[in-house]
Amino acid sequence: MLIVVCPGQGSQSPGFLAPWLELPGFEERLSWLSAVAAVDLVAHGTTSDADTIRDTAVAQPLIVGAGLVSLLELFPHPSDAFRLTAAGAGHSVGEITAASAAGVMTAEQAMVFVRERGNAMARASAVTPTGMSAVVGGDPAEVEQVLARHGLTAANNNGAGQVVAAGTMEQLAALTADPPAKARVIPLQVAGAFHTEHMAPAVDVLARHARAITTHDPRSRLVSNADGTVVHDGREVLGRLVSQVARPVRWDLCMETFRDLGVTGIVEIPPAGTLANLAKRALKGVDVVALRTPDDLPAARALVREHGQASPVALNPTWRLVVAPAKGVVSMGALPEGAHVEPGDVVARVEGLRDSYDVTAPHGGTVVEWIVHDGDPVSPGQPLVRLHPTSPQAAGGRP
Repeated sequence: MLIVVCPGQGSQSPGFLAPWLELPGFEERLSWLSAVAAVDLVAHGTTSDADTIRDTAVAQPLIVGAGLVSLLELFPHPSDAFRLTAAGAGHSVGEITAASAAGVMTAEQAMVFVRERGNAMARASAVTPTGMSAVVGGDPAEVEQVLARHGLTAANNNGAGQVVAAGTMEQLAALTADPPAKARVIPLQVAGAFHTEHMAPAVDVLARHARAITTHDPRSRLVSNADGTVVHDGREVLGRLVSQVARPVRWDLCMETFRDLGVTGIVEIPPAGTLANLAKRALKGVDVVALRTPDDLPAARALVREHGQASPVALNPTWRLVVAPAKGVVSMGALPEGAHVEPGDVVARVEGLRDSYDVTAPHGGTVVEWIVHDGDPVSPGQPLVRLHPTSPQAAGGRP
């Protein structure tokens, strides 16, 4: 079972796209996304220095643009990705890459959204000097206590013994001087306290833009970095992209979901390395390829061939499905075939090891058939019930 993961801010390095521009068509596609984003992704991916690409307004479009164009090298025919990828996920801004790759929004919509995200977060970062530092190792409980003592937020819980602390530069300096026992504190090349309350102004900006974006339901399982659940409603995906800029990233829970799905292979797209290393430490026995340069394409394609297995939602009309958000046992609602469902109605419940989840219908419709039985074990993203939509908008394209 193959999962494709998309990295977040801080993964970029000077010149990382230079070897990719040697591939036919790569520079032209990147130039098109540059025009859409009004950011010179070609220059920033090849000749710009570390300080330039550390700028939030540059780094975020660069990371998403690089990911979207490199995916076309891994899957030259985009429909192949849906047939072979069981799930996708993105860390922080990488979730925009993953959402676009899953068909929630177009590449052009993704580039405009990430441009506005980067600009809004840069403005929010300018209000107070803030940053982020990785805390590697240490006892998890003590790490939590030390961060709280210094007034810091655990903005990223990455699993594999890594937590990213975020806050003011003074708070981060205090953490460096007084770290948790047996832990290393590593300052990160980011320009703000992302995924904290410091980013609240950016949430308001993105919420206004989101109201004008038309979405479609994902064509493959999409694992949310907010809580590790599978989200299958395009509007909910977009809403989570808005709110996540001020909410912690739970990559540890994403990797738990990968394990629940039965992952056997992971490919990380450019700028690759960080998520691949986390997977190697947390998901022992899983084949992992970090797609850093075109030289890694043969290994990545071989992994795709070996582990490719379509997500169940890729094989069904996605606008008619309600899926399980997590692994567990399903309890069906009292909805016989032919029953009418209003948007937001609870249709089932999944009892998992971590939590219990109400399963709601993202849009109204009529129950066509139940695909599971009461008490069945279900996996994340498994279709539970098929609905006939009540309006054309419910068929996937919703503003």
